[in-house]
Amino acid sequence: MPQKEPPEHGVAVVIVVLPESSIMSLASVLDPMRAANRVAGKALFRWKILSPDGEPVLLTCGVSIAVDGLFTSRAAGDFLLVIGGFNLERHAGKTFIAALQACARHFAVVAGIESGCWLLARSGLVNGRSATAHWEELEDFALTFPDVSVKADRFVTDGKFWTSGGASPTFDMMLHMIRQRFGSAVALDVASIFVYDETHAASDAQPLVSLGRMEALDPDLARAIRLMERTLDRPLSIAALALRAGQSRRKLETRFAKALGISPGSYYLRLRLQAAHRLVSDTELSVRDVALRSGFDSLSAFSRAFKHQYGESPLKLRRGKGRH
Repeated sequence: MPQKEPPEHGVAVVIVVLPESSIMSLASVLDPMRAANRVAGKALFRWKILSPDGEPVLLTCGVSIAVDGLFTSRAAGDFLLVIGGFNLERHAGKTFIAALQACARHFAVVAGIESGCWLLARSGLVNGRSATAHWEELEDFALTFPDVSVKADRFVTDGKFWTSGGASPTFDMMLHMIRQRFGSAVALDVASIFVYDETHAASDAQPLVSLGRMEALDPDLARAIRLMERTLDRPLSIAALALRAGQSRRKLETRFAKALGISPGSYYLRLRLQAAHRLVSDTELSVRDVALRSGFDSLSAFSRAFKHQYGESPLKLRRGKGRH
């Protein structure tokens, strides 16, 4: 793909960051553009950062980010990138949604990053379109927005509306944007600056567990873990898991012990409890529903396992976060 010339003043990007967003998602937006400017020796991109109230934004890691102003319906440019995190209802009310609806027409691309996809969906901007969300929220996102075709892809581009499922997929999405605007050579140079050699296609599925090179080093172990991921709400016996993974139970147990220092049963339970912890912490689902989604038929057995893993019961954890 030949390199394309940037607009005279560079691609104008408006980044809207909500409080309780991830610093990694913000970095995955900013640093590829900064690197593109560096490798090109000129301003391919210029950007400004806005917040819902015009005040500095406190991210989940405790770092406060200075902003250039207030996000309003008058925002305009080439790309609008909306980065969301926790407690969207608290940080993006009716005024924010109205501004997003009004200004979306002023941009060639409107992207929802991490929980930003929820804001695009609440604004009705992706009705009848395809979109993705972080894998923890895919099911709830699909149930909440039945008019959206929800995909488990790393990122989704449907016309001018783009969505990404997390920090790493956002980096891939930004490389896609650079490649689309300025050619593959620039995108490759940017990826190389960050020693990022595991680039992914948009349609690659979001994994629950990031296996890295394990999939190449021990594909049989990776296959078993992917089976665990897909069956958290209806866990298989270890014998059945091994059979479906195409190996004996003994070999499976040996692989887990050698690679992870844990039995397959213990690892499987840990995955289920991690999923339960996220649901208890981040959703309004009843504890009984959380138990069912994480593969427990018995509420008492779920509570015992949860307390053993995290030191407190699901109800106590939720009350400690001010949710009942």
